[in-house]
Amino acid sequence: MSIKVKNYLYHTKSCTSVCSMSVKNTFHKQEKLCSKTHMQTLFNQGKSQLTYPIKLVYIQTQTERKFPAQSMFVVPKKSFKKAHDRNKLKRRMREAFRLNKTEFYQKLQNENKLMNLAFIFISKKSESYQSIEKATKALLIKAGG
Repeated sequence: MSIKVKNYLYHTKSCTSVCSMSVKNTFHKQEKLCSKTHMQTLFNQGKSQLTYPIKLVYIQTQTERKFPAQSMFVVPKKSFKKAHDRNKLKRRMREAFRLNKTEFYQKLQNENKLMNLAFIFISKKSESYQSIEKATKALLIKAGG
């Protein structure tokens, strides 16, 4: 059963599995890379790929978790002084990842891999969502294969 309040659609607990199938492409808290030790390992030992305007740093891990990958999104303060500009770019990168991660996750699950990812915005100027999404797709293909 779904309840609509204003422009939001909420699913109640009595909802069947069909409702959970309609809610796809979410970005859960467990998918965020928050551990400082994992971040240090990622940046010290990780491999990197570059597709302008994003650089991807990734490493394969052995840590058991619910999702096959944990990711973080970085926009440097040196390039974008205002927080709202950094936040806008991080939102665009998260959205591009969220919409294109299903194929990447399936590939990781088939190969029984677990990964940590860091998406770093390297451009000095703000980029459109289309260019960010194109770069994210290309980087996910490179990292998965």
